[in-house]
Amino acid sequence: MTMKSTAERPGQTLGHSMKPRQLTMMGLGSAIGAGLFLGSGAGIQAAGPAVLISYLVAGTLIILVMWALGEMAAANPNSGAFSVYAQKAMGPTAGATVGWLWWLQLVVVIAAEALGAAGLLFTVWPVIPVWALSLIFMVLFTAINLAGVKNFGEFEFWFAILKVAAIVVFLAIGAALLLGWLPDVPSPGLSNITSDFAPAGLGGIATALFVVIFAFGGTEIVSVAAAETENPERSVAQAIRTVVWRILVFYIGSVFVIAAVLPSTSEALKSPFAGVLDVARIPGAGAAITLVAVVALLSALNANLYGASRMVYSLSERGEAPRILSRLNKARVPVVAVGASVAFGFIATVLELLFPEQILPALFQLVGSTCLVVWGTALVSQLILRRRADRDGTALPLRMKGFPGLTIFGLVLLALIFAVGFSGPDSSKQLFSTMALVAGIAAACWIGARLTRSRGAGRNDSAPDLTRKL
Repeated sequence: MTMKSTAERPGQTLGHSMKPRQLTMMGLGSAIGAGLFLGSGAGIQAAGPAVLISYLVAGTLIILVMWALGEMAAANPNSGAFSVYAQKAMGPTAGATVGWLWWLQLVVVIAAEALGAAGLLFTVWPVIPVWALSLIFMVLFTAINLAGVKNFGEFEFWFAILKVAAIVVFLAIGAALLLGWLPDVPSPGLSNITSDFAPAGLGGIATALFVVIFAFGGTEIVSVAAAETENPERSVAQAIRTVVWRILVFYIGSVFVIAAVLPSTSEALKSPFAGVLDVARIPGAGAAITLVAVVALLSALNANLYGASRMVYSLSERGEAPRILSRLNKARVPVVAVGASVAFGFIATVLELLFPEQILPALFQLVGSTCLVVWGTALVSQLILRRRADRDGTALPLRMKGFPGLTIFGLVLLALIFAVGFSGPDSSKQLFSTMALVAGIAAACWIGARLTRSRGAGRNDSAPDLTRKL
């Protein structure tokens, strides 16, 4: 964290044309996706209104992680982000492991988002088959990502604007409904919240916690995109401050409205936003919220393809992936890295269409807890690098307040979440699968590094030893 990264070769660096407003909206938009529009209902079904506690716990953790990432990204803006910081703090194997782990999660999610958006759009506009819509989305967003970071950032900016506008309208309608301001529509009041706040007790809150945490996944992409902004130090600080409080307001505000209007046993929780709008007697609510969910999924697909390509590009620059993946096109986009990231998505999409509900669930079982590993690595890296910087007297452009107490508190909170997860049958299976994947990737990275060093040593041994002759 003491100096800028020099991994990128002179003359072949990534573009730096992403604007601060685009970075801010990307961070906001990447966290506001299907997890909120569709997944929030599952959390309420599991915990009832007490899901608000789950959101507060997860929200506190993501705030601490974003502060930690912001400090490191401002000091060292790099497309490898937390992977590079883990390498600096804990060594090459740790850095490569978290980088490949995050890349694998994103390419799996890309396929799921393409299929999910296609399936939702087909329910409103049943003209083009789901498989064809999915492939169209993949091709379209591959082209957007190849066109340059400025164009990508602009698309993501307007996607995020649409999602934020939809949530603001929803919150306004929800408040009017609860306050009894809608004509001819009786207010449900707060009886759903006050009468049975935690119907499933502590176990329900714990179950909902994992649903909520995965919904927050994606905010870390701000630290990846920081490397391509015009003024990283200022842009990152602005994005972190804006994203954190807005996410909490939008998430907790939306979930509060849903929990107040819809009982935890309601079938309408399968599409909670539409359910609330139906109670408010808003015409066309189902179709409108479905289209918003499609936009949310496509926005996440766009951002995840960007993040995956930049991460594998960084791995290539550091010698942890094939060198060809760092090749740039005229728009200074890692064209091969984009192709490799989307190729996995194409393959997974085709396999899922051939074997419905078999491929993606199996892949998600492996990568479902990846965000917890990434967040934990980010907090540990910041703890090590900040202490190193303070010991060396290095000035940092952005400093996380409350250090080291808040960083340690974040790690304790994360440890408690892992403990809760291992105590549940479903979440423990997912955590064990992710831990096995982490161990496998770490072993592969370590062995690969050893083989690379051995080949390098072999070439040096076979060269004539001029120093001895001299």
